[in-house]
Amino acid sequence: MTLQRTLSILKPDATRRNITGKINAKIEEAGLNIIAQKRLQLSLPQAQAFYAVHAERSFFGELCQFMISGPVVVQVLEGTDAVTKYRDIMGATNPANAKEGSIRREFAESIEANSVHGSDSAENAAVEISFFFSQLEIVA
Repeated sequence: MTLQRTLSILKPDATRRNITGKINAKIEEAGLNIIAQKRLQLSLPQAQAFYAVHAERSFFGELCQFMISGPVVVQVLEGTDAVTKYRDIMGATNPANAKEGSIRREFAESIEANSVHGSDSAENAAVEISFFFSQLEIVA
């Protein structure tokens, strides 16, 4: 068990419905600490750069358009095995397949509007965190 950091994004559907506090409560109840947080309005170039790994996928354009449709809340989470723990708390991408009590099962509107993003590995977490945060903004 190692102390890790992971990136969390509360997506436009979550900010639009004012459920960021409810999602943060679930994150904290699971034992993860929010050590950096800010609300942003992504531009299309920013969304495209962040999701560049999916550029060849058929959903890329729709994903980027969705991510610029309203503000997002980006966060750095820290805790024991944070990447795995947060992915478990988020639940499956498709909310219909997400386990009971997970963020996506409780709050997602659809596969696309599934309320949250989380890093899929410790390596990607480091890259994603540095996309949004400087070291001065992260307070453990």
